[in-house]
Amino acid sequence: MTYPNIEAERARTGMTKAALASAIGVSTCTIKNWQSGRTEIPASKIVALSIIFGVSTDYLLGLGTKQNSA
Repeated sequence: MTYPNIEAERARTGMTKAALASAIGVSTCTIKNWQSGRTEIPASKIVALSIIFGVSTDYLLGLGTKQNSA
């Protein structure tokens, strides 16, 4: 499964893949593997991404509309 909303939010916020990886404690290679669907994203990292981007976890996973996570 790929996650286009994660890439869209990264681009919207102007974060590089390296900056995003650093913010959630993974490597840029890990981010690329998630984006390509090679590896699954741990739930804890989905939550961290939703906090960083200020959107719901469902939105990041492509299961819902864009909403604030708070």
